[in-house]
Amino acid sequence: MGRPSERQEQRIPTLRKAFGPDMPFYMKSLLFTAFGSLLTIVSFAQPAFDTWEAESKTNKRLLPRYGHLPKTQEEIKSDSDYIKQMMALPQFKTRREASNHIIGLGFQYYYRPDFKTAMYRFNQAYLLDSTNTDIFWGYGAIYMAFGRSDLAKKQYDEGLSIDSTNTHLLTDLATYYMEQFYLTIQMPQNDIIKDPKAQARQFMDSAIHYLSKSYKLDHKDVNTVYKLSICYWNIEDCSKAWKYYDEAVELGGNPITEEYTKDLKKRCKRN
Repeated sequence: MGRPSERQEQRIPTLRKAFGPDMPFYMKSLLFTAFGSLLTIVSFAQPAFDTWEAESKTNKRLLPRYGHLPKTQEEIKSDSDYIKQMMALPQFKTRREASNHIIGLGFQYYYRPDFKTAMYRFNQAYLLDSTNTDIFWGYGAIYMAFGRSDLAKKQYDEGLSIDSTNTHLLTDLATYYMEQFYLTIQMPQNDIIKDPKAQARQFMDSAIHYLSKSYKLDHKDVNTVYKLSICYWNIEDCSKAWKYYDEAVELGGNPITEEYTKDLKKRCKRN
């Protein structure tokens, strides 16, 4: 199953606030290029997640893989009936195909955004094929939308512990590290982080590591290729920044932004 087009990362307003009004333009540009360029992105504050978390205590369908909580006989029968109904449809030859289809529907609801229905669909995909690690991709997206990148990372890590070759998870885990880079790079020195710039560079190195691994497995995923260009732009490796930029253009150029193109040309002159 292909990655939904123009993946919307939901952290832009939160990150913009964290950086403050004095953030250099090039960082603002990178912020938009790394996490989506749409200005209509919705930011969800902590109270929204608190409400979600409170509801999940009585609604296990809001928990990844139903929280591994025990089910009633009625729920078990309902799950069994759902699987039978799905597999009776002629377009699905395997439970993996059906699971992938439901994950795709989940992302459609995610973009609306209707996160509750999206989570329901991701969990239904889990019912259809519990070995399909793309469900962790969906779970992580939900937590990223609520600004809980720590919980999203746990989902990506868990999925990759099962299938280390899942490119969706590799690229989204890299995106998590890109976010940590942006959050850390302008931090003042403190008791916890003695050298914010060095810590930020470690985050960027991790992002490049996972993106490179994803790229080796699928070099035609424009989302991965584009983010590689951004990462190398950050560490001033202009040759590689242009290399992956050009590849992203060849792959259709979506979601390259005008802001990033301008900054790349300004900072990295072609040889």
